[in-house]
Amino acid sequence: MKRRTTLAVGVGAVAAAAGLGGALWRQSRTSGAPAAALWPLQFDRPDGGRLVMAEFRGQPLVLNFWATWCPPCVKEMPELDRFHRDFAARGWQVVGLAIDGPTPVREFLQRVPVSFPIGLAGFGGTELGRELGNVTGALPFTVLIGSEGRVAHRKLGETNYAELTGWARALR
Repeated sequence: MKRRTTLAVGVGAVAAAAGLGGALWRQSRTSGAPAAALWPLQFDRPDGGRLVMAEFRGQPLVLNFWATWCPPCVKEMPELDRFHRDFAARGWQVVGLAIDGPTPVREFLQRVPVSFPIGLAGFGGTELGRELGNVTGALPFTVLIGSEGRVAHRKLGETNYAELTGWARALR
């Protein structure tokens, strides 16, 4: 009997969390809020040098927060890279911000190279994600910013090529 009660409480907690998560997800899906917090920032790059976010201002941007220890993040990296390669000629930029340490990111990128720039945001990048609408701080988190500098779409969770191309076409 005690096990059944514990199980029921656990299932109830999961259901409540899912309901809250769903509400937060619906609340933060789209916005139109300016991405002003992003433009003054700079990040170290895993291959050396600096990633200067102001260089992407005025262009449509897919900004992806990810980590090497996050399975859905790892799974979506080739999808983001394909989008970058296919849409760069149309003015689109993709930037990955790693919420991770430099060594794991470098090792990951040796195994799974990508053609878009990666910045080492570290765990402090979680706060930037929150400023852009990721109220839970979970990963992966993707933000689509229009060329006018406003957040056009947000997604908490794994994305894919078809979804990214749909967002890009809807924004143009």
